[in-house]
Amino acid sequence: MRLTAACTTAVSVLALAVSACSPESEQPPAPLPASPAPAAPTAPPVSYACESGQSITVAYPDTSTAQLSYKGQAYALRTTQSASGARYVGSDIEWWTANRDGVESATLSRLGPNEEVGTAVLERCSRPSSGPVAPGPIPTPQPAPGGVLPAAALCRGPQLKLSTEGGDAGAGNRVQNIGVQNIGSSACTLTGYPGVVLQDRQGRNLTAIRSEQSPGSYFAAGQAPAPVTLAPQAKAAFELAWNVVPNEAQGQTTCPNVARIRVTAPGDTSAVSLDLAFSPCSGRVRVSPIRSLTAATPAAPEPTV
Repeated sequence: MRLTAACTTAVSVLALAVSACSPESEQPPAPLPASPAPAAPTAPPVSYACESGQSITVAYPDTSTAQLSYKGQAYALRTTQSASGARYVGSDIEWWTANRDGVESATLSRLGPNEEVGTAVLERCSRPSSGPVAPGPIPTPQPAPGGVLPAAALCRGPQLKLSTEGGDAGAGNRVQNIGVQNIGSSACTLTGYPGVVLQDRQGRNLTAIRSEQSPGSYFAAGQAPAPVTLAPQAKAAFELAWNVVPNEAQGQTTCPNVARIRVTAPGDTSAVSLDLAFSPCSGRVRVSPIRSLTAATPAAPEPTV
């Protein structure tokens, strides 16, 4: 009986020894979960001051997107090709920025039906570009469909000159064609509606008169915005239309006197002025898209035999 107990004890000790040397006992404890990697620093949003008094805040989280906040609404935009500067589209709007002489200018526009070209400027804004925060990414020009690179950059105020190019009148309506000439040394492009501000003799803005974008006037059929390339000294034009009959239903007996207009090219914030005296009624003027004034060169006659 004692022999049997001793054998049983010896077997148990041997089993414990074998268990202590098994592979399971040699495994290390499970590793602790890895600490999360610190998030990459995100560039802080930047603020742009606009001519209307509004401000627009934009964050550029990477080189291909922008997050824009305007009047309490947020818009997610993506970068797209542009002749110059950085252009973003999305949510039916276009955000286009460019740097010039230490200032980053920007234009917020509503996209047209094709969602490719901004047709109605909502805000013209700017901010210093020399601060510690880098401006939005500036992509290099990309080929347009067909593999053709953009031929010219956007036209800017310092390289433009305004002129009067004739007009029309009838039934209380007036139209003045405003010439836009490229006096710079290189070609540039204009697409869409110019910004127009009316001023009195003292140089004060006539804020009671609004400028409305219109594809046509009383005398001309509608015209969709289209790119216009201006070679040096070439000229484009747009129509400025208004009514000269006081709106008596609203108590208007006289109409304000305008002495000067200040015009900004589409996508730019640098204005150029032109003295122009007229008296628009009903509190508005209508502005057409910019069109080319370059006449087609007639074909040379074939030589007679």
